[in-house]
Amino acid sequence: MKHEHKFGVIIKAISRFFMFFTLIAITVTCCMTLFLSLLSQNTDIIFTRENITLAAKLTFVNVLVITSIFTVIDSVRRNLTTEKHARRIAEATEKMIEGDFNIRIPATAKIISDDKLNEIAQCINKMAEELSGVETLRTDFIANVSHEMKTPLAVIQNYGKLLQTPGLTEEKRIEYAVAVTDASRRLSEMMTNILKLNRLENQQIYPKAERYELGEQLCECLLQYESIWEKRNINIETEIEENVFLCADSELLSLVWNNLFSNAFKFTEDGGTVSLSLHTEGEYAVVKVKDTGCGMTPEIGAHIFEKFYQGDTSHGTQGNGLGLALVKRVIDIIQGEIGVESTPRAGTTFTVKVRREHDELEKNR
Repeated sequence: MKHEHKFGVIIKAISRFFMFFTLIAITVTCCMTLFLSLLSQNTDIIFTRENITLAAKLTFVNVLVITSIFTVIDSVRRNLTTEKHARRIAEATEKMIEGDFNIRIPATAKIISDDKLNEIAQCINKMAEELSGVETLRTDFIANVSHEMKTPLAVIQNYGKLLQTPGLTEEKRIEYAVAVTDASRRLSEMMTNILKLNRLENQQIYPKAERYELGEQLCECLLQYESIWEKRNINIETEIEENVFLCADSELLSLVWNNLFSNAFKFTEDGGTVSLSLHTEGEYAVVKVKDTGCGMTPEIGAHIFEKFYQGDTSHGTQGNGLGLALVKRVIDIIQGEIGVESTPRAGTTFTVKVRREHDELEKNR
Protein backbone atom coordinates (compact mmCIF):
# COMPACT_ATOMS: atom_id res chain seq x y z
CA MET A 1 0.00 0.00 0.00
CA LYS A 2 2.84 2.40 0.87
CA HIS A 3 4.67 1.53 -2.38
CA GLU A 4 1.52 2.22 -4.38
CA HIS A 5 1.12 5.55 -2.60
CA LYS A 6 4.73 6.57 -3.32
CA PHE A 7 4.39 5.50 -6.94
CA GLY A 8 1.22 7.58 -7.24
CA VAL A 9 2.96 10.62 -5.75
CA ILE A 10 5.84 10.28 -8.24
CA ILE A 11 3.45 9.97 -11.19
CA LYS A 12 1.55 13.07 -10.07
CA ALA A 13 4.79 15.03 -9.65
CA ILE A 14 5.97 14.05 -13.14
CA SER A 15 2.60 14.93 -14.67
CA ARG A 16 2.63 18.34 -12.98
CA PHE A 17 6.22 18.92 -14.23
CA PHE A 18 5.24 18.19 -17.85
CA MET A 19 2.14 20.32 -17.51
CA PHE A 20 4.21 23.31 -16.36
CA PHE A 21 6.87 22.55 -18.97
CA THR A 22 4.32 22.53 -21.79
CA LEU A 23 2.65 25.76 -20.65
CA ILE A 24 5.95 27.59 -20.12
CA ALA A 25 7.47 26.27 -23.38
CA ILE A 26 4.48 27.41 -25.42
CA THR A 27 4.38 30.79 -23.69
CA VAL A 28 8.12 31.46 -24.01
CA THR A 29 8.25 30.22 -27.63
CA CYS A 30 5.38 32.46 -28.68
CA CYS A 31 6.86 35.46 -26.88
CA MET A 32 10.36 34.89 -28.31
CA THR A 33 9.03 34.35 -31.85
CA LEU A 34 7.01 37.54 -31.69
CA PHE A 35 9.92 39.48 -30.19
CA LEU A 36 12.46 38.27 -32.75
CA SER A 37 10.05 38.86 -35.62
CA LEU A 38 9.43 42.45 -34.59
CA LEU A 39 13.12 42.98 -33.92
CA SER A 40 14.18 41.77 -37.39
CA GLN A 41 11.54 43.91 -39.08
CA ASN A 42 12.48 47.15 -37.33
CA THR A 43 16.26 46.73 -37.38
CA ASP A 44 18.90 45.53 -39.77
CA ILE A 45 19.85 42.60 -37.57
CA ILE A 46 20.06 39.31 -39.40
CA PHE A 47 19.76 36.08 -37.38
CA THR A 48 21.99 33.28 -38.57
CA ARG A 49 21.32 29.59 -38.10
CA GLU A 50 23.99 29.47 -35.39
CA ASN A 51 22.33 32.37 -33.50
CA ILE A 52 18.92 30.72 -33.61
CA THR A 53 20.29 27.31 -32.52
CA LEU A 54 22.14 28.85 -29.58
CA ALA A 55 19.09 30.91 -28.58
CA ALA A 56 16.87 27.79 -28.79
CA LYS A 57 19.22 25.81 -26.55
CA LEU A 58 19.42 28.62 -24.01
CA THR A 59 15.64 29.04 -24.09
CA PHE A 60 15.13 25.29 -23.57
CA VAL A 61 17.46 25.35 -20.55
CA ASN A 62 15.64 28.39 -19.17
CA VAL A 63 12.28 26.66 -19.65
CA LEU A 64 13.57 23.60 -17.77
CA VAL A 65 14.86 25.76 -14.90
CA ILE A 66 11.67 27.81 -14.69
CA THR A 67 9.56 24.64 -14.88
CA SER A 68 11.56 23.06 -12.04
CA ILE A 69 11.15 26.19 -9.90
CA PHE A 70 7.41 26.35 -10.61
CA THR A 71 7.00 22.64 -9.84
CA VAL A 72 8.79 22.98 -6.48
CA ILE A 73 6.82 26.12 -5.56
CA ASP A 74 3.55 24.43 -6.56
CA SER A 75 4.42 21.31 -4.54
CA VAL A 76 5.19 23.38 -1.45
CA ARG A 77 2.02 25.43 -1.95
CA ARG A 78 -0.14 22.32 -2.41
CA ASN A 79 1.42 20.68 0.64
CA LEU A 80 0.79 23.72 2.84
CA THR A 81 -2.65 24.68 1.58
CA THR A 82 -4.27 21.41 0.53
CA GLU A 83 -2.47 18.10 0.93
CA LYS A 84 -1.41 18.52 4.57
CA HIS A 85 -4.94 19.48 5.60
CA ALA A 86 -6.44 16.76 3.39
CA ARG A 87 -4.22 14.16 5.11
CA ARG A 88 -5.48 15.35 8.50
CA ILE A 89 -9.07 14.99 7.31
CA ALA A 90 -8.37 11.50 5.90
CA GLU A 91 -6.64 10.38 9.12
CA ALA A 92 -9.50 11.75 11.22
CA THR A 93 -12.16 9.96 9.17
CA GLU A 94 -10.18 6.70 9.36
CA LYS A 95 -10.08 6.99 13.16
CA MET A 96 -13.83 7.67 13.18
CA ILE A 97 -14.37 4.52 11.10
CA GLU A 98 -12.40 2.63 13.76
CA GLY A 99 -14.75 4.01 16.44
CA ASP A 100 -12.74 6.92 17.83
CA PHE A 101 -15.22 9.83 17.92
CA ASN A 102 -13.05 12.05 20.12
CA ILE A 103 -10.86 13.07 17.20
CA ARG A 104 -10.96 16.75 16.20
CA ILE A 105 -9.35 18.42 13.18
CA PRO A 106 -7.63 21.73 14.03
CA ALA A 107 -8.29 24.64 11.71
CA THR A 108 -5.36 26.10 9.79
CA ALA A 109 -4.57 29.75 9.15
CA LYS A 110 -6.62 31.30 6.35
CA ILE A 111 -3.47 32.72 4.78
CA ILE A 112 -2.05 29.28 3.94
CA SER A 113 -5.19 27.18 3.75
CA ASP A 114 -8.29 26.92 1.62
CA ASP A 115 -11.37 28.06 3.53
CA LYS A 116 -13.39 25.24 1.96
CA LEU A 117 -11.14 22.65 3.61
CA ASN A 118 -11.63 24.38 6.96
CA GLU A 119 -15.39 24.22 6.40
CA ILE A 120 -15.14 20.50 5.66
CA ALA A 121 -13.05 20.02 8.82
CA GLN A 122 -15.63 21.88 10.90
CA CYS A 123 -18.42 19.70 9.50
CA ILE A 124 -16.42 16.56 10.31
CA ASN A 125 -15.77 17.86 13.85
CA LYS A 126 -19.50 18.44 14.34
CA MET A 127 -20.26 15.00 12.98
CA ALA A 128 -17.70 13.43 15.32
CA GLU A 129 -19.21 15.32 18.25
CA GLU A 130 -22.72 14.14 17.38
CA LEU A 131 -21.57 10.55 16.86
CA SER A 132 -19.73 10.69 20.18
CA GLY A 133 -22.94 11.77 21.89
CA VAL A 134 -24.93 9.05 20.14
CA GLU A 135 -22.34 6.44 21.10
CA THR A 136 -22.46 7.61 24.73
CA LEU A 137 -26.26 7.46 24.74
CA ARG A 138 -26.18 3.99 23.18
CA THR A 139 -23.69 2.73 25.74
CA ASP A 140 -25.61 4.29 28.61
CA PHE A 141 -28.88 2.92 27.25
CA ILE A 142 -27.53 -0.62 27.06
CA ALA A 143 -26.03 -0.33 30.56
CA ASN A 144 -29.29 1.07 31.98
CA VAL A 145 -31.45 -1.55 30.29
CA SER A 146 -29.16 -4.30 31.57
CA HIS A 147 -29.29 -2.87 35.08
CA GLU A 148 -33.06 -2.39 35.05
CA MET A 149 -33.64 -5.92 33.75
CA LYS A 150 -31.27 -7.45 36.26
CA THR A 151 -33.33 -6.53 39.32
CA PRO A 152 -36.72 -8.01 38.31
CA LEU A 153 -35.03 -11.06 36.81
CA ALA A 154 -33.19 -11.65 40.09
CA VAL A 155 -36.49 -11.33 41.98
CA ILE A 156 -38.19 -13.81 39.65
CA GLN A 157 -35.30 -16.25 39.96
CA ASN A 158 -35.10 -16.03 43.76
CA TYR A 159 -38.82 -16.32 44.41
CA GLY A 160 -39.10 -19.02 41.75
CA LYS A 161 -36.60 -21.11 43.75
CA LEU A 162 -38.49 -20.39 46.96
CA LEU A 163 -41.71 -21.64 45.36
CA GLN A 164 -39.97 -24.98 44.86
CA THR A 165 -39.41 -25.37 48.59
CA PRO A 166 -41.09 -28.58 49.90
CA GLY A 167 -43.87 -28.13 52.47
CA LEU A 168 -44.45 -24.46 51.59
CA THR A 169 -47.51 -22.99 53.29
CA GLU A 170 -50.34 -21.56 51.21
CA GLU A 171 -49.69 -18.08 52.62
CA LYS A 172 -46.00 -18.15 51.63
CA ARG A 173 -46.82 -19.62 48.23
CA ILE A 174 -49.20 -16.76 47.48
CA GLU A 175 -46.68 -14.21 48.78
CA TYR A 176 -43.90 -15.56 46.56
CA ALA A 177 -46.22 -15.86 43.56
CA VAL A 178 -47.29 -12.22 43.98
CA ALA A 179 -43.62 -11.15 44.11
CA VAL A 180 -42.90 -13.06 40.88
CA THR A 181 -45.98 -11.54 39.22
CA ASP A 182 -45.03 -8.00 40.27
CA ALA A 183 -41.47 -8.43 39.01
CA SER A 184 -42.62 -9.87 35.68
CA ARG A 185 -45.17 -7.03 35.33
CA ARG A 186 -42.44 -4.46 35.93
CA LEU A 187 -40.23 -6.17 33.34
CA SER A 188 -43.10 -6.25 30.84
CA GLU A 189 -43.89 -2.55 31.39
CA MET A 190 -40.26 -1.64 30.88
CA MET A 191 -40.08 -3.55 27.58
CA THR A 192 -43.34 -1.93 26.45
CA ASN A 193 -42.04 1.54 27.29
CA ILE A 194 -38.73 0.87 25.55
CA LEU A 195 -40.56 -0.18 22.38
CA LYS A 196 -42.84 2.88 22.56
CA LEU A 197 -39.91 5.22 23.09
CA ASN A 198 -37.97 3.62 20.25
CA ARG A 199 -40.92 3.98 17.88
CA LEU A 200 -41.43 7.59 18.93
CA GLU A 201 -37.76 8.51 18.56
CA ASN A 202 -37.56 6.86 15.13
CA GLN A 203 -40.80 8.53 14.02
CA GLN A 204 -42.47 5.18 13.43
CA ILE A 205 -45.55 6.55 15.23
CA TYR A 206 -47.22 9.29 13.25
CA PRO A 207 -49.76 11.52 15.05
CA LYS A 208 -53.35 11.05 13.94
CA ALA A 209 -55.07 14.36 14.53
CA GLU A 210 -58.69 14.34 15.68
CA ARG A 211 -60.92 16.93 17.30
CA TYR A 212 -61.87 16.29 20.91
CA GLU A 213 -62.45 18.09 24.20
CA LEU A 214 -59.35 18.12 26.37
CA GLY A 215 -61.16 18.48 29.72
CA GLU A 216 -63.14 15.29 29.09
CA GLN A 217 -59.97 13.37 28.27
CA LEU A 218 -58.20 14.63 31.41
CA CYS A 219 -61.13 13.55 33.62
CA GLU A 220 -61.22 10.09 32.04
CA CYS A 221 -57.49 9.62 32.61
CA LEU A 222 -57.70 10.87 36.19
CA LEU A 223 -60.61 8.54 37.04
CA GLN A 224 -58.41 5.55 36.22
CA TYR A 225 -56.56 6.27 39.48
CA GLU A 226 -59.71 6.50 41.64
CA SER A 227 -58.94 3.29 43.50
CA ILE A 228 -55.48 4.61 44.38
CA TRP A 229 -56.59 7.97 45.80
CA GLU A 230 -59.44 6.34 47.73
CA LYS A 231 -57.17 3.67 49.18
CA ARG A 232 -54.52 6.21 50.23
CA ASN A 233 -56.95 8.98 51.21
CA ILE A 234 -55.44 11.44 48.72
CA ASN A 235 -57.42 14.63 48.12
CA ILE A 236 -58.23 15.53 44.51
CA GLU A 237 -58.60 19.15 43.42
CA THR A 238 -59.70 20.03 39.89
CA GLU A 239 -60.22 23.29 38.05
CA ILE A 240 -61.08 22.49 34.47
CA GLU A 241 -62.18 25.06 31.92
CA GLU A 242 -64.96 23.80 29.64
CA ASN A 243 -65.07 23.70 25.86
CA VAL A 244 -61.30 23.54 25.33
CA PHE A 245 -60.86 21.60 22.11
CA LEU A 246 -57.71 20.20 20.55
CA CYS A 247 -56.95 18.80 17.14
CA ALA A 248 -54.27 16.28 18.08
CA ASP A 249 -53.54 12.60 18.59
CA SER A 250 -55.62 11.70 21.65
CA GLU A 251 -53.83 8.38 22.19
CA LEU A 252 -50.42 10.05 22.39
CA LEU A 253 -51.69 12.73 24.77
CA SER A 254 -53.33 10.05 26.96
CA LEU A 255 -49.83 8.64 27.37
CA VAL A 256 -48.72 12.06 28.66
CA TRP A 257 -51.56 12.52 31.16
CA ASN A 258 -51.35 8.94 32.47
CA ASN A 259 -47.62 9.27 33.13
CA LEU A 260 -48.02 12.62 34.88
CA PHE A 261 -50.89 11.33 37.05
CA SER A 262 -48.97 8.13 37.82
CA ASN A 263 -45.97 10.15 39.02
CA ALA A 264 -48.17 12.49 41.06
CA PHE A 265 -49.81 9.62 42.96
CA LYS A 266 -46.54 7.72 43.29
CA PHE A 267 -44.73 10.56 45.04
CA THR A 268 -47.65 11.93 47.10
CA GLU A 269 -47.83 10.67 50.66
CA ASP A 270 -51.06 9.23 52.08
CA GLY A 271 -53.44 12.06 52.92
CA GLY A 272 -51.76 14.43 50.49
CA THR A 273 -53.26 16.33 47.56
CA VAL A 274 -53.09 15.99 43.79
CA SER A 275 -54.39 18.94 41.76
CA LEU A 276 -55.40 19.15 38.11
CA SER A 277 -56.12 22.39 36.28
CA LEU A 278 -56.91 23.31 32.70
CA HIS A 279 -57.16 26.83 31.33
CA THR A 280 -56.40 28.68 28.13
CA GLU A 281 -53.64 31.18 27.45
CA GLY A 282 -53.93 32.71 24.00
CA GLU A 283 -53.51 29.97 21.43
CA TYR A 284 -52.50 27.38 24.03
CA ALA A 285 -54.36 25.04 26.34
CA VAL A 286 -52.42 24.87 29.62
CA VAL A 287 -52.61 21.76 31.80
CA LYS A 288 -51.07 21.68 35.28
CA VAL A 289 -50.65 18.54 37.38
CA LYS A 290 -49.56 19.34 40.91
CA ASP A 291 -48.80 17.12 43.90
CA THR A 292 -47.77 17.65 47.52
CA GLY A 293 -45.13 14.95 47.43
CA CYS A 294 -41.45 14.90 48.26
CA GLY A 295 -40.47 17.33 45.49
CA MET A 296 -36.97 17.49 44.07
CA THR A 297 -33.91 19.68 43.84
CA PRO A 298 -33.08 21.75 40.72
CA GLU A 299 -30.19 19.36 40.02
CA ILE A 300 -32.58 16.40 39.85
CA GLY A 301 -35.18 18.41 37.92
CA ALA A 302 -32.66 19.08 35.17
CA HIS A 303 -32.40 15.34 34.38
CA ILE A 304 -35.93 13.99 34.90
CA PHE A 305 -36.67 13.78 31.15
CA GLU A 306 -33.63 11.58 30.54
CA LYS A 307 -34.11 7.88 29.92
CA PHE A 308 -33.85 5.65 33.00
CA TYR A 309 -33.17 8.60 35.30
CA GLN A 310 -34.76 8.21 38.73
CA GLY A 311 -34.07 11.04 41.14
CA ASP A 312 -35.89 9.42 44.06
CA THR A 313 -34.46 5.92 44.40
CA SER A 314 -36.88 5.09 47.22
CA HIS A 315 -39.59 4.70 44.56
CA GLY A 316 -37.36 2.83 42.14
CA THR A 317 -39.38 -0.38 42.35
CA GLN A 318 -42.48 1.49 41.13
CA GLY A 319 -41.05 2.59 37.80
CA ASN A 320 -38.18 2.33 35.36
CA GLY A 321 -37.33 5.93 34.54
CA LEU A 322 -38.87 5.87 31.06
CA GLY A 323 -42.24 7.53 31.71
CA LEU A 324 -41.10 11.16 31.57
CA ALA A 325 -38.80 10.44 28.63
CA LEU A 326 -41.90 9.22 26.78
CA VAL A 327 -43.81 12.33 27.87
CA LYS A 328 -41.07 14.66 26.61
CA ARG A 329 -40.87 12.90 23.27
CA VAL A 330 -44.63 13.05 22.74
CA ILE A 331 -44.72 16.76 23.61
CA ASP A 332 -41.90 17.39 21.13
CA ILE A 333 -43.74 15.50 18.39
CA ILE A 334 -46.95 17.51 18.80
CA GLN A 335 -44.85 20.71 19.08
CA GLY A 336 -46.01 21.53 22.60
CA GLU A 337 -44.15 22.66 25.69
CA ILE A 338 -43.56 21.05 29.07
CA GLY A 339 -41.99 22.49 32.20
CA VAL A 340 -41.56 21.50 35.82
CA GLU A 341 -41.46 23.46 39.07
CA SER A 342 -40.49 21.67 42.25
CA THR A 343 -39.27 22.31 45.76
CA PRO A 344 -37.90 19.59 48.06
CA ARG A 345 -40.58 18.43 50.53
CA ALA A 346 -43.11 20.87 49.03
CA GLY A 347 -44.35 19.08 45.92
CA THR A 348 -44.00 19.27 42.16
CA THR A 349 -45.99 20.94 39.38
CA PHE A 350 -45.81 19.85 35.74
CA THR A 351 -47.10 22.36 33.19
CA VAL A 352 -47.98 21.28 29.67
CA LYS A 353 -48.87 23.71 26.89
CA VAL A 354 -50.63 22.36 23.80
CA ARG A 355 -51.83 24.41 20.84
CA ARG A 356 -55.63 24.65 20.69
CA GLU A 357 -57.81 23.89 17.69
CA HIS A 358 -57.63 26.58 15.01
CA ASP A 359 -61.44 26.89 14.58
CA GLU A 360 -61.84 27.47 18.31
CA LEU A 361 -59.31 30.30 18.21
CA GLU A 362 -61.14 31.97 15.33
CA LYS A 363 -64.43 31.82 17.25
CA ASN A 364 -62.86 33.39 20.34
CA ARG A 365 -61.54 36.25 18.24
